[in-house]
Amino acid sequence: MEKTLRRIEKGQTEYPRRLQDLPGMPSCLYVNGRLPEEGKLTVGMVGARNCSAYGRHVAWEYARMFSNCGVQVISGMAMGIDGESHQGALQGRTPTFAVLGCGTDVCYPRGSRDLFERIPLRGGIISEYPPGTPPTGWRFPARNRVISALSDALLVVEARKRSGSLITVDCALEQGKTVFAVPGRVTDRLSEGCNELIAQGAGVALSPEMVLKELGMDTYRTKEDSKKRQLGLARDLDLVYSCVGFQPTDYEALIAKCGCPPQQVLSLLTELQVMGLVEEVGKNYYIRLPIH
Repeated sequence: MEKTLRRIEKGQTEYPRRLQDLPGMPSCLYVNGRLPEEGKLTVGMVGARNCSAYGRHVAWEYARMFSNCGVQVISGMAMGIDGESHQGALQGRTPTFAVLGCGTDVCYPRGSRDLFERIPLRGGIISEYPPGTPPTGWRFPARNRVISALSDALLVVEARKRSGSLITVDCALEQGKTVFAVPGRVTDRLSEGCNELIAQGAGVALSPEMVLKELGMDTYRTKEDSKKRQLGLARDLDLVYSCVGFQPTDYEALIAKCGCPPQQVLSLLTELQVMGLVEEVGKNYYIRLPIH
């Protein structure tokens, strides 16, 4: 990987405007690649490291859609939701950016080597810590304030009630940023933090479209409808596919939504699974897979 590491002091022209007037921001940034483009909508995405399959799907798909709509995605390159957010954004057309709790020349976690090498080719890896700084625990909560500061809005995909992601939420709220949360089942511990945020007034992120609309973007539906049309699904397949969401939906609910005979719905679900568009994630529970 070509090294483009540079140090940017606060007060220099290149230092992000989003950080200039906020208290407690770094006196300098180390960047491998480039910084987020000024004036372009940017969404920070955070969530659980030990996330569910549902969380992975949602993070990947939301980030991909954001990226395809010209939105910059920022996260922390951690395992789980962070990594899936970067992976999804890399499938789109807009750069993604990672803020680290170590030096920009230190790949952490080690399993994220692919992201560590790919992100700077289009976007950037950012840190307030000089090269060689190890990934000490206290530095990760500290870096969260930079993730939220560089973002226009923050999206929490999955989080436990006591979660490091909620530190980023606190930073975002202190900075006057909009916070969204993806709702989950009330019985899921990984959704407790998100559901509580919604109860406290966070925006409900039922879909990427909803987030983009709240942020003033109206181009989403045209792009996604076009993507869906490219699948060329027959009418009955499209009906069932449209009823399957990114959150697990049970077989009985799908029958009620589709209004089709049970055996027909089951047959169509099997066909959609063979096509790689739907996955059975539990006994009679189905989830939509990202469109590549």
